[in-house]
Amino acid sequence: MLHIGCHLSSSKGYRHMGEDALSINADTFQFFTRNPRGSKAKKADPKDAEALRGLMEEHAFAPVLGHAPYTLNACALDEGLRAFARDAMREDVMTLDTYLPHMLYNFHPGSHVGQGIDAGMALIVELLDAILRPEQTTRVLLETMSGKGTEVGSRFEELGHILRSVSLGDKMGVCLDTCHVYSAGYDIVNDLDGVLEQFDRHVGLGKLYAIHLNDSLMPFASRKDRHARIGEGTIGLEAIARIINHPALRHLPFYLETPNELPGYAHEISVLRAAWIE
Repeated sequence: MLHIGCHLSSSKGYRHMGEDALSINADTFQFFTRNPRGSKAKKADPKDAEALRGLMEEHAFAPVLGHAPYTLNACALDEGLRAFARDAMREDVMTLDTYLPHMLYNFHPGSHVGQGIDAGMALIVELLDAILRPEQTTRVLLETMSGKGTEVGSRFEELGHILRSVSLGDKMGVCLDTCHVYSAGYDIVNDLDGVLEQFDRHVGLGKLYAIHLNDSLMPFASRKDRHARIGEGTIGLEAIARIINHPALRHLPFYLETPNELPGYAHEISVLRAAWIE
């Protein structure tokens, strides 16, 4: 079964996101855990969360994915910014554990802002060691990045190093973004098997828990992060169909982050379900 959803607004609460997902024939979704450009998290409503859990069980949803805000930088040069990232992520994981247990939480590893990749990775590991708990049920995912500026996480070697260095690595995983990896120079259009072999060598396919399914406005190896609608970018529908049907990936949940509103997402999900090979 193809488990697919999209990014939904959390402004109206948990249950409403689940209903929006069902309305477009999705069986999962992604949402921001707090304002993506701000710092405050909306207080969770226990009854609202319970309603979503019931809906997910009734309709056999795949795990939903909470996304940390873009403003967080786990490896910032400024100690205050790192502290904000640490505190916000700790709060997010605790909230998910409490209200939506056994789900996923994704974050951008951050930018080392001139400190160097090694220093950046060390700071990310330090932050993760500070927030991960042995008893947590939420799995924290590093997102693959496009490599713009001083981003950490555009190379599989970097992600693998972070995962191996974290004390509670069993609580961690990776979310692979198709637009990002293509922009970073991994040719998922012409050599998907080769890219997955590299991922397995440096990270391990067993650590891959989610896919951000996006086309790319920019050409291969551009190191620029510009998402496009499915089939309207440089990756193309044919390559994306191979991704959702690949034996190493087809069991995973796919989350669309394309520039769409609900009707556009409904169309994309329809196209992708038609491309799915039972």
